[in-house]
Amino acid sequence: MYTLVLLRHGQSLWNKNNIFSGWTDVDLSANGLYEAHIAGRLLREKGYVFDVAFTSVLKRAIRTLWIVLDEMDLMWIPVHYSWRLNERHYGVFQGMDKNKMREEYGEEMYQRFHRGYDAQPPPLTKDDERYPGNDPRYADLNPDKIPLTESLKDTEARLMPYWRNEIAPVIFSGKRVIISAHGNSLRALVKNLDRISDTAIEETEIPTGNPLVYMLDDKLIPVEKFYLREIK
Repeated sequence: MYTLVLLRHGQSLWNKNNIFSGWTDVDLSANGLYEAHIAGRLLREKGYVFDVAFTSVLKRAIRTLWIVLDEMDLMWIPVHYSWRLNERHYGVFQGMDKNKMREEYGEEMYQRFHRGYDAQPPPLTKDDERYPGNDPRYADLNPDKIPLTESLKDTEARLMPYWRNEIAPVIFSGKRVIISAHGNSLRALVKNLDRISDTAIEETEIPTGNPLVYMLDDKLIPVEKFYLREIK
């Protein structure tokens, strides 16, 4: 039996202000910092230990992981960073107020863009200052892989090869793994672990700062899953 812990970053400044974040490198809010500290203390108190950590290249997930590992006195373990664990890219919606987008597009279209499995928001253009190709952290990434917008389906497509080729072999080797990532990148992984349908995944939400524990069998099929904090 293998143990895997998934952790969505603590509340970000743009989560707090109801703004689409996507690949924008938004930091944690004061509440998000608190959530990260509580997550780390809870994991320590429950006796969890990790050998390897994986996270995105966005500071809200990285800082959450740092705080958790600090609380657990595990800052020395290897940490692997990958853009493949980044949040879904929200195209031109990034930096926009969600309520204004709802008013502009109408409730049905807004929900399709926001929660739908295969709907892409309008894309950025490469001359937009928000284009990730301008960011040095993606300098070594093939431009063809840098998204201008993404659906959850697209997020799943770029994340799952990383899971299969990089993360799963580490778990199979017996290492205890924590993944600190984002609402949609974790939804994409949960969709595959739990075999959730394309339509049912629209109702799946991953709360901030609450460790999600999976007990996996020898084929990495979930036997049990639970959050460490009660969801209200």
